[in-house]
Amino acid sequence: MNGYLFHVDQPLHMTMTGKFASPSPDWIHLSRVLMDYELFVQTKGVLYIADEEEQYVLEEGDFLLMPPRARQYGYRASDCSFYWLHFIPSGGGADVQVMDTTQHVHQAGSIVIPRKGTLRSADKMIVLMKQLQDAVRNYREQTLSNYMTTTILCELYNQLFHPNRKIKQHQLYNDIVDYIQWHRYEPLKVSQIADHFGYNVKYLSHLFSSIAGVSLKQFILQQKIAAASFLLTDTNQTINEIAMQLSYHDSHHFMKSFKQMTGLTPTEYRNAYANRLLFYE
Repeated sequence: MNGYLFHVDQPLHMTMTGKFASPSPDWIHLSRVLMDYELFVQTKGVLYIADEEEQYVLEEGDFLLMPPRARQYGYRASDCSFYWLHFIPSGGGADVQVMDTTQHVHQAGSIVIPRKGTLRSADKMIVLMKQLQDAVRNYREQTLSNYMTTTILCELYNQLFHPNRKIKQHQLYNDIVDYIQWHRYEPLKVSQIADHFGYNVKYLSHLFSSIAGVSLKQFILQQKIAAASFLLTDTNQTINEIAMQLSYHDSHHFMKSFKQMTGLTPTEYRNAYANRLLFYE
């Protein structure tokens, strides 16, 4: 698949960002010619959108990057919601290259973003985009917005092309990470994961920590807190409802774990990122 190579020694320039929710099941994306790059991160439902080259179907957890001068249009009714981000590369994009992402070799100071794909950790991307919106509304500081935009694109890149070869060489590690992410709303235990993969608890824990740099138990907690951060910023669920959804025995245990990991209570975290920019097109 083709993608775009961006140089990020200097930050990307954010032009605008927001979250869109379709006003009705019959909504169809408008037709227009893009003046900059637009990144979509799908959060709910299905978006049917196209350009001159292809018709795309975006489902929850997918992303799409459209380039300047693309004629963007919806081709079918879409009952959905998504985050969107418009940006311009530093220098106006003169050095942006279109390339085959399968031929990509990591180089410091540059990132490659495919036109379309599925995020490894959509929750993390959504939290970052929500934080960018909060910064836009509260500070209106272009430099801050530019660096946060660059962080979002770098996070996307690292989810797709992790430059650490050691991790790539351990399929078992990747399988464990995928398993935890799929089951993070369940009451996960290290012993349960070891049983699932057919390994001794001590061996599996040592293998995981030697690659990840954190214990398996700590990683499970990190994934639960990442999911909680997403629910706190992108839903109106109560603290107790979130605790139950993440399989905590009670909200007190959840709040204690959340503060240990983030330094904030769930309520403080939610209030810190309370301003979501919601747009209807």
